[in-house]
Amino acid sequence: MNVTDLTLAYDLESTEALSNKAFVTARAQLDPGSGATWMMAGGGYAMYDGVGSPLTQVFGLGLSEVTTEDDLARIESFFDGFGADTTIELCPLAAPSLLRCLPTRGYVPVELTSVLHRSLDDLANEVHPQWPHVREITPDERDVWAAASAEGWATDAELSPVVKELAWVGAHSEGMHCFVAELDGRFVATGGLAMHGEVALLAGASTVPAFRGRGAQSALLVERLRFARGAGCRLAMMCAAPGSTSQLNAERQGFHMAYTRIKWQRPAYGGPAAPTR
Repeated sequence: MNVTDLTLAYDLESTEALSNKAFVTARAQLDPGSGATWMMAGGGYAMYDGVGSPLTQVFGLGLSEVTTEDDLARIESFFDGFGADTTIELCPLAAPSLLRCLPTRGYVPVELTSVLHRSLDDLANEVHPQWPHVREITPDERDVWAAASAEGWATDAELSPVVKELAWVGAHSEGMHCFVAELDGRFVATGGLAMHGEVALLAGASTVPAFRGRGAQSALLVERLRFARGAGCRLAMMCAAPGSTSQLNAERQGFHMAYTRIKWQRPAYGGPAAPTR
């Protein structure tokens, strides 16, 4: 499955969109005062999770239907109402007309993302790394799992608490499966898995700095792939910064590039672009 077509792109983008929709829904339930909500327009999912949140953006636009200027106006009004920038993760297989009209509406490209995928049909034939204990957590371990996820970012004093909050909400999202690698009873690495249709999304990988380089993430990756295959998924996906260590590691595990996505951003009316957290 090395050739990307519109159907594959739609499946990949929809899986990530539905996973993020579940996150925003969980946020709204856990913190009703957050204002977290979502809407659909132009075939895409527009989600608000707070100003500057990485979840506050649009996925899947222009893949299942034509996106009109009116659709974009609705989306922009949605985010403007919260004082949030309008951020669109645009798949390169989306309608070409979007690339022409976004700059005219004040959007600029701000980020690139590699979207990778692999088949799960041949998973049983691979040699898998060993780790003492890799498993899915129980519901009463969500707090510990979120703390371990944040500990993986302990070297970044600003980002660590943000990761903990995102991991905690993610652990309460419908359909999210949280996995952990343990050593002597301690959570040393974490990873998440969301499944929609026959596609599994791998996200939330984090390893406590003192335990990096020992194979914990490789074992977590394989365990999540096995779980997804057992649940009926035929395809796995993950996203990474182009040329990053995460992308290189994914490619070593059999993932292939599907396409590079462009993140477009338009500042909210009344102020400069908000910092991304």
